[in-house]
This record gives sequence, structure tokens and C-alpha cells, in this order.
Amino acid sequence: MRAVRLSVVTAAATAAALAAVTGCTEKGSSGSGGERVISVTATDDKCEVSKKEFPAGHVELDIENKGSKVTEVYVLFPDDRIVTERENIGPGTKQKVTAEVKAGDYTIACKPGMKGDGIRQAVKATGGQVAKRDPRLDAAVAAYRKYAQEQADATVPLAEVFATAIKDGDLEAAKKAYAPSRIGWERTEPVAESFGDIDPKVDTRADGLEPGQKWTGWHRLEKSLWQDKKITAEDKTLATQLITDLTDWQKRVGKAEITPTSMANGAKELLDEVATGKITGEEDRYSHTDLVDFKANVEGAQDAYELLKPVAKENDAALTTELDKQFAALDTLLDKYRADKNSYDFTSYDKVTAAQRKELSDAVNALAEPLSKLAAAVVK
Repeated sequence: MRAVRLSVVTAAATAAALAAVTGCTEKGSSGSGGERVISVTATDDKCEVSKKEFPAGHVELDIENKGSKVTEVYVLFPDDRIVTERENIGPGTKQKVTAEVKAGDYTIACKPGMKGDGIRQAVKATGGQVAKRDPRLDAAVAAYRKYAQEQADATVPLAEVFATAIKDGDLEAAKKAYAPSRIGWERTEPVAESFGDIDPKVDTRADGLEPGQKWTGWHRLEKSLWQDKKITAEDKTLATQLITDLTDWQKRVGKAEITPTSMANGAKELLDEVATGKITGEEDRYSHTDLVDFKANVEGAQDAYELLKPVAKENDAALTTELDKQFAALDTLLDKYRADKNSYDFTSYDKVTAAQRKELSDAVNALAEPLSKLAAAVVK
């Protein structure tokens, strides 16, 4: 079953732009690449930043993880909404993230081990208004905003079918409704994550819980349906809560902070979601419907890219040529796992061999690398 899909995509990226480091101490008053470059050096117990103040507008985070743990770096608004993030930065690796920030106060949160609130440091973007941007990019943001709302509006009714089946005690109907109810969410997940408090309620896996956090949402119910093979009174209560939380998301989507760079970074974040959750089979570990989420993530990334492509192509034609090639290759590969290209009836992921998973992983990595350069191409 297919949720509403426009030719627009993943602006959830206000949350997808920095994320990899751990404690926060000031490293100096100037970075190595100019006033708009902020160097972030991560270890297991601190996070050094090259600047605490920088000009508003487009900034580049030059992140290096020198620690032994996988880390994240977030740029947060004062109310903890996410401006941008970059997750899953491995030890000994570097990442560059381009983001657009208005003048104001922000927080950089560094999370060694990708847990907890992180070690936080106040930073400030100074100056007046961000320079006027290409009107084509304003149109892209408007189209993406409409897309994100459409996806949320389509998700809630599908989730209600899922929740109703659980409340009716219909195990098989609930199983059938589970994967379709997640498609719109997976296409625009960075937008939902940008609010900070919704994603943990509806999409957390058992191993992603913070200390003291109650496990709620899709994956908690997935476990009951496929592993426990029964629906309890608690499950019926959790189904009602899922609809409450998704309706909250639906109402708040229009308030998300969306910029051209957040769209580009969100597209990359969706590919990272595939690489760290879907390829491994960790995301839908009980139902094995990972390929449905996989496809939705790729669609979200591709739709965002298509909106930004006219400007990106003008600035970096070689990059867009490569992105077109790699998106097509990944789409073709995914089609091997479904009989009908217009269907979301994918092969159960437990039937996908190790060699096939490796092929999928290679295709994702081949796309993720050039996609990480999209934000910079948009603002050249």
C-alpha cells in the first residue's frame, strides 16, 4: 500500500546537520577555514569548537571524531528543537556539514555513544538577516513544506487502521497495517526528529531507550505482534497513544524550521538511517519489513534532491550527474525485491541473504557520499 507521494521531499533536515562529538570546550576564536567554518573536534569526554560566535548565514561545520565511540553533534534552538545534526560519526572519521542559521542563540550538544542529552555549550550567530536567497530555493522550501504536511496527513489515517486492528484484537489485520502506516513517517523522518520529543515516543527501538524511558510506539507494538504473537490490554492503550503522538506531529509539521540546506542535510540523514538501521535489519527486527522503510527513506531523499536539483545543477553539474546515476542504480536494485514497482509488497528482510545485503549496502554508500555534498552545492 502506498501513501500519498508528491515530487517533493525530506526537509526534516532542520535536524540533520551536525552531530558528532562529546564535551564542549572552546578551542579558539578562529577556525582554519574562515569565519564561517566551525571546527568541531570530538573525543570521548569533550567537544572542542573553534568558535563560540560566528556570522549568521551559511556556516560549515568541520567535524572530526578523535574518540573511541560513535558520536553525534547537534545544533539546537533554545527550546531544544533541532537546527541540524549529524549522527553515526565513527571513531577516526571526519564529516563536513553546511547549514543555514539566523542570528540568535544556539546550543551545540555533543553526544558520545549517541545517548543522553550530551555535553552542551552555548554559541551565538551574530549579524543581521540571512542574505536573500535564490527564489528557486524559496519555491523548493515551500514545496517541501507542502510535501511534509501531505505525508503527515496521509500517515495518521493509515496509523488509525493499524491502531484499530490492535484495539479490535485482530492480530493478522494489525500485521498487515503495520508497514503501510510507517511510509509517510519514514519519508520525512528528519522533520519529525527536528522537534526532539516526538520521535522517541513513536519510533524508538528497545536498544535506543534512554534510562527511565517507557517504550512506546510502533516498534513496541511490532514486538507484540510478531514476537509475542498476542495483543494485550497494554497494547491497546499503546495503540491509542501512538495515534495521539502522531496527531501531535501532524499538527506541528507546519512549524518546522526548513531551509534549503536542511532539506539537503535531511536527504543525507535519510540515507544514514538506511545504512545504520535498515541494512542491518535492526529497524523492523520482528516484522522484517525493513525494505518498506528502506524504500520510503530513499524516496524522501530523492524527492528533496529533485526540488533542489535546478540550483545544485547550475552550481555543480558533475555532482547532480552522479546523484542521478546513483539514485537510479539504487532504485533499480530495490525493485528486485518487489514484484510490482507500484507496490510496497517487498521481500521479507529475513529472506535477504548476506551477499544481497552487502550489495544493498554498497549501493547506499555509493549514493550517500555524493549526497553529503548537496548542501554545499546549493549555497555556492
